[in-house]
Amino acid sequence: MSEVMEAPSKAMDLKGRVSIYQPEQEGLIFPQLPAFQSHAEHRQHLKERLVGACRAFALQGFDYGFAGHLTVRDPENPGLYWTNPMAVHFSQVKVSNLICADHEGNVVEGEYAINRAGFVLHAAVHEMHQDIVAMCHAHTVYGTAFASLGRKLDPISQDAAAFFEDHVVIGEEAGQVAVEVKAGHKVAHAFRGVKAAIHQNHGLLTASRHSIESAAFWFIALERCCQQQLMIEASGIKPRFVTEERARYSREHVGSEYIGWLHFQSIWNELVNTQPDIFD
Repeated sequence: MSEVMEAPSKAMDLKGRVSIYQPEQEGLIFPQLPAFQSHAEHRQHLKERLVGACRAFALQGFDYGFAGHLTVRDPENPGLYWTNPMAVHFSQVKVSNLICADHEGNVVEGEYAINRAGFVLHAAVHEMHQDIVAMCHAHTVYGTAFASLGRKLDPISQDAAAFFEDHVVIGEEAGQVAVEVKAGHKVAHAFRGVKAAIHQNHGLLTASRHSIESAAFWFIALERCCQQQLMIEASGIKPRFVTEERARYSREHVGSEYIGWLHFQSIWNELVNTQPDIFD
């Protein structure tokens, strides 16, 4: 049995703030959640951040041929979602080549084809869970390797605690490419009340009820956690687990949808400064 750490103190009073990371002192520079005057303005924002998420995946080396798909629900027409175009590298995704599709996989705006596997998985999740606004999936090295184990992450760190009791393992369709609609429905059932899933023999998926930024950051974080756990297990030394109480405390403060969005802001700012063609 692995050793555990001592229990944490009680949760702090946030005094009306969304997160403990929001400054109590006024007048400081700090990321603010956006507000929109129209659906068109909101849509443009979502499309830009979707491209930003794709570019972030490129920087992380998450590309694998045409595999990998990110989606965000349209703010005006919830039966439609925006996604990256088929067979375009994450680093080459732009606002101008995004496509918009319905839940039947029909492209209603854009010139490129849709990724069949992406449509099957993402459309099913978006349709079954109307509160989910964004979803990410890619064939990553560590996430795919860890998925072969068919088990959840252990609470081995503060990073891993962000997913404590907030991710599931999906055994349905394990290892079989999801190109049939029924496969998507089986996966979609697993996304009740969680932000992440480990699809056995396939890889990682994240979903957000907050933003595409949150879904993208938590995917990046989940991949890192899989890497960390595989490294620890390769050492042959049993780690000390974070206690359940402390893991829940950490998840509350560093594992929320808002925190995922907040983490992504530094990635977004770097992309804006270094890759201005995002807006093309």
